[in-house]
Amino acid sequence: MNDKRGLPRIVVTFGTRPEAIKMFPVVAALRETGRLDVKVVVTAQHRELLDSVLALAGLVPDVDLDLMQPDQSLDALSAGIIARFGAVLDDLSPDRVLVHGDTLTTMMASLACYFRRIPVGHVEAGLRSGDIYSPWPEEVNRKVTGVIADLHFAPTETAAAALRAENVNEKGIHVTGNTVIDALLFAQGRIAADPSLAPTIAPLQQRFAGKRIIAVTAHRRENFGTGMAEIAKGLQDLARRKDVAIIYPLHPNPNVAEVMRPALAGYDNIALINPLDYLDFVAMMAASDIVLTDSGGIQEEAPSLGKPVLVMRDTTERPEGVAAGTARLVGADAAVIVAETNRLLDDPEAYRQMGTAHNPYGDGTASRQIAALLSGPF
Repeated sequence: MNDKRGLPRIVVTFGTRPEAIKMFPVVAALRETGRLDVKVVVTAQHRELLDSVLALAGLVPDVDLDLMQPDQSLDALSAGIIARFGAVLDDLSPDRVLVHGDTLTTMMASLACYFRRIPVGHVEAGLRSGDIYSPWPEEVNRKVTGVIADLHFAPTETAAAALRAENVNEKGIHVTGNTVIDALLFAQGRIAADPSLAPTIAPLQQRFAGKRIIAVTAHRRENFGTGMAEIAKGLQDLARRKDVAIIYPLHPNPNVAEVMRPALAGYDNIALINPLDYLDFVAMMAASDIVLTDSGGIQEEAPSLGKPVLVMRDTTERPEGVAAGTARLVGADAAVIVAETNRLLDDPEAYRQMGTAHNPYGDGTASRQIAALLSGPF
């Protein structure tokens, strides 16, 4: 439905912090065209983590479904998204919907669009690990979305090739780079202009002066249980080094916190801190020497800052980083995590090779490219 100015209406939807980080530059670029009526609908499947990014971007959702519930099952969240988002579609009658990546919001919003024959554009399309249970449930979320979408904004040529291998129409595939680089450049600019916007990390840098800083994030479902215990053991072993300090923003999920707090709380050189807003998170990556993560997006962000990334997963849907040498898979295996981290700490040439490898994820213009593609004829 066109708005009162006769502009095509696009609904942009997301529900988690990583999606918000990667989509706020897209929303800004779409609005800057002046040729589209852009509505933002958040499901808030991650409430507090999402809100900090919305505040940073100055983005006020047109609709906030506020769906987050403690210990919510995938079934319940999926049902809530498709029913509530479907009602929003009926109310707004958009000409197109933009989704991002691989969350339940992505898949269920796409299904709601399909039921109404509303075209879907998929930002960060084409990522594939080849294993539907790793990452779980993200691999199936994005595959289902890829079947429904008619426009696929692939971050790399590798992602575009994965779509072609699934017989996606070539005309709908556009290689744009990853919008996370757009967000990262925005964040770096804000911090450079006003360092007080990232207040958490500077005191930790002072506390750990003279030490090699390892930034850690670990929260993926497939690592719950044994995987988290192995990661905790690996961090305990690394913390025995006197030249190392670890900064670990703990995810609020009890499957993470209830393992990590008792295992790591007694170490003077481990800072277990609350989840960081995006500017502090970028500051943490910039201050670190090595990044240990089971996250997806950090595999893209950290190399832009020249930081080697050890990925605590057995597979990755971002093979470009591994191929380029900016990232290495170490699994959720304490012995491998420790061995590979020590190699980077003790071998300057190994560190240099990973830290200076080419970042394959774009130049910070992805959002403007997407906006240019969408602001033409529908």
